[in-house]
Amino acid sequence: MDVLESAPPPVKESVSSFHCNQCDKELVRKIARLLLPGLATACVDNTTGLFTGPASVAVIVRKEMVDYLTQRSQMYIAEAAVQGGDGINLVEELSDHPIDITSVLVDEFASSKRNLFSRVSGWLLSESREEKIDDFVQEMEKNVFWSMERREAIAEILLRNIDLNTTFHCSMKFDTAQQLADHRSQCSFRILNCTNDGCKAKFSAIHAEEHDLVCRFKVIPCEQMCSESIMRGEMDRHCITVCPMKLVNCPFYQVGCESAFPQCNLEKHCTEFLQSHLMYVLQVVHKQEASVEELNQRVKLLEKSQSLSELSEALDVRSLALIIKEQEAKMKKLERDLHKVRDHQELIKNIK
Repeated sequence: MDVLESAPPPVKESVSSFHCNQCDKELVRKIARLLLPGLATACVDNTTGLFTGPASVAVIVRKEMVDYLTQRSQMYIAEAAVQGGDGINLVEELSDHPIDITSVLVDEFASSKRNLFSRVSGWLLSESREEKIDDFVQEMEKNVFWSMERREAIAEILLRNIDLNTTFHCSMKFDTAQQLADHRSQCSFRILNCTNDGCKAKFSAIHAEEHDLVCRFKVIPCEQMCSESIMRGEMDRHCITVCPMKLVNCPFYQVGCESAFPQCNLEKHCTEFLQSHLMYVLQVVHKQEASVEELNQRVKLLEKSQSLSELSEALDVRSLALIIKEQEAKMKKLERDLHKVRDHQELIKNIK
């Protein structure tokens, strides 16, 4: 009689029991923000027309909401595929983004909690309903009825349930705790703190570059190409106030010069365009009484005067006008003195 060989024991498959499960921090926060308004809506509609307020049912409704969302999120995609008959493909119509799916589930739960009065009256379309929901949201936030931390914990569960393509969370599994620890330190969904001084933002590693491009505390070179580096949040104020490269109108704009240039080039401009500025100011000083030819002669005389450097340093209409008047007064006195000398010489000549 042959002895049957005993079958070898089945090989036990290795089961990876260490899951990463890190999620997109920003998306978790957005999902968490949907939960409080959803709860407020359910509580308000559930107590409409009654002698009790929404706060009286908030604890019970919150538990029901968490259970509902958890269970529905686990089977949402499968149910959508099954319902895709009757000529309507719901899977194609429905968005696969976690925010959209969560919004649908929250709305479904809130609708299921409406009492009879809410369903048969015009309450659902009334402005007072929206105001009451907003008021109750603010009341719960003030009393920290459902903290953001607790809502984010629920949001992470929902995200992992409905993110079937693992686009927004890490689904990797490992055999040992050490392998998991090594991975989590490099995982694209690990949480990072912004390194810019003053910024307290936290985000998933996949959003590090995105945050860096908008962080208000990041120090960057001046957008107007001056030599300074400024915090991004202070850039606008810098550019329109103290930046030496901000564009300014010529200070002689009001009398005719239409030039615009970086503020740091003001002195250079006033030196280069001294002749035209003198002409503009002389027209104002003499109120159009002198001809263009006479004004040109005065400009030439002023440019030959000993106060040319002083004229070049005048950076506004008032300063240049004062210097011109002083110089013209000196020139008039000099002309009078010359006339006196000539008259005196003529008198002596006649006497001889």
